[in-house]
Amino acid sequence: MTGRISNMAQITSSLSQLQSLNGLFAIYKKKGPTSADVLNTLKEVLLKEAGVENPNPRKRKKQSLKMGHGGTLDSAASGVLVVGVGNGTKMLSTMLAGSKKYVAVGQLGKATDTLDATGSVILEKDFDVITRLDIEEKLKAFTGDIMQVPPIYSALKKDGQRLSVLLKKGHKVEAKPARAVTVYNLTLQEFKPPLFTLDIECGGGFYVRSLVDDLGKALSSCAHVKELIRTKQGQFTLEEHTLHEEQWTLEHILRSLQPCPESEQQGVHCTEKLTAEEQTPSELKPK
Repeated sequence: MTGRISNMAQITSSLSQLQSLNGLFAIYKKKGPTSADVLNTLKEVLLKEAGVENPNPRKRKKQSLKMGHGGTLDSAASGVLVVGVGNGTKMLSTMLAGSKKYVAVGQLGKATDTLDATGSVILEKDFDVITRLDIEEKLKAFTGDIMQVPPIYSALKKDGQRLSVLLKKGHKVEAKPARAVTVYNLTLQEFKPPLFTLDIECGGGFYVRSLVDDLGKALSSCAHVKELIRTKQGQFTLEEHTLHEEQWTLEHILRSLQPCPESEQQGVHCTEKLTAEEQTPSELKPK
């Protein structure tokens, strides 16, 4: 009896410690699941560790762990996903507008309806005459403050619904108007036709898929994103800060958690400590 009481007290203590967390940390999102799926899996793992039986992180009314992510990654993409826990969820809005880094592998000669490898090929063009120098020259036009049209298959909304969801329902969707975005750095790392690899540092609202699509057109061909990895979001980098699935424990989170400042605890947003990140859509293609 004494052992059972002790065990229950330990479970209560673990759950209380988990629920008292306030701050930001980063996890590694693998290819396949959506960002929302990854977050729900993380919640479930942590709640089970704390002794909560049959946790259902999707039931918000009964949710015993306040958690969110700042900046959606495509389901086909991988890399840094910043997570806010407790009052840290209030800081996630500051992760939507500033610096982020990607490594993108593009494929010349084929365009898809989603602008990435999950979509259907809608156009094919020759690319044999394109050289490394051609790509490097065209990239100059996509550096700095530029105008960019977001993809139709995206998490942007119309009448309160995501464009990707409307497309899935069979609705006709028009592209959003071009908007100003910032590219801080853009370099060609490798070119092995038809594949090319870009290093990208950009600001909020930027879509890598649109960049690769636009680059293909500028080269008088076409292109789509074959692979996408986010290597940095705000102060969180892929190498130094991301927790992989085997590290999704209270102990590892406590070690890596960037706590909320006192001002945030009192309900005042802090924007100076963290640079920001904007979302890239996750639900792309209708099934």
